[in-house]
Amino acid sequence: MTKKIITAALILTVLGSIVTGCADNAKVQANENNAEKQTVHREYVEVANGVKLHITDLGTGTPVVLIHGYPLSDASWEYQYLPLVKAGYRVVGITLRGFGQSDKPFSSYNYDEFADDIKAVLDTLKIENATLGGHSMGGAIALHYVARHNAAHVNKLALFAAAGPTHTKKADYPYPFFTKEDITQWIELISNNRPALLATVGGRFTLNQESVPPAIGQWLYGIEMQSSAYAMQQALTALRDEDLRGDLPKIKIPTLILHAKADQIVAYDNALQMNKGITGSTLVTFDKSGHALFIEEKDKFNNELINFLKK
Repeated sequence: MTKKIITAALILTVLGSIVTGCADNAKVQANENNAEKQTVHREYVEVANGVKLHITDLGTGTPVVLIHGYPLSDASWEYQYLPLVKAGYRVVGITLRGFGQSDKPFSSYNYDEFADDIKAVLDTLKIENATLGGHSMGGAIALHYVARHNAAHVNKLALFAAAGPTHTKKADYPYPFFTKEDITQWIELISNNRPALLATVGGRFTLNQESVPPAIGQWLYGIEMQSSAYAMQQALTALRDEDLRGDLPKIKIPTLILHAKADQIVAYDNALQMNKGITGSTLVTFDKSGHALFIEEKDKFNNELINFLKK
């Protein structure tokens, strides 16, 4: 009788250990699954040949990917990051190669290269169903990305004072402010007096000298001076020469265009042409800002962008 009791006790002990072990394994598996579901936030992403791009990756939810203008960095979206996170979105700012805290290799700095870098970031982060937005040259690159990569990872496009479809006048395209010769002079100025170039661009960046506080201007200047002089030359060459008119009919996703009538860097007429060329696109006009509408009218800018995200 005693032996039977001891044997039964041993069996119960073994069974208990098995059940406990199964439960522990289940907990471990559940934790691993939850960890896989959690968003991985990082500061750098390697895109090609050892080239790493700096990113700002905040929040959770449906992703919004932002591409800065020339010659800024992802830091320039400071006044968009927190409003977007607060509204329930994951926001990823990407600094293009050659700018900000991204690597500055001796390499190509054209729209194809920039678009391919963006895709590498989105591939790595496993971003899906994102809204891709870009300012100025970053807007042109975002436009080219959607056309070149068939809207991979994204389902909406947002263009902010975008320097598209072309930034310089052509015989059959008179809308931009600048000629090829104008931009060539800017490129040459980088080699001789880079601060003078930034002052030239800065003088046209805002609606007027009072539309942003002086400290904001100093902050933007500090970001610009982080850029590689070589990258600035090459990217400005691309901005001068690239022609994206053929990309416009390839845009098949919902597109928002935000542009100020008083923009003195990218003519409002360019926005009108993009609005005509992108089927179903929506143009929202800004009346109290210049090229820096995301800073000068940041509340309206953020509201228009978030409303577009909700649709």
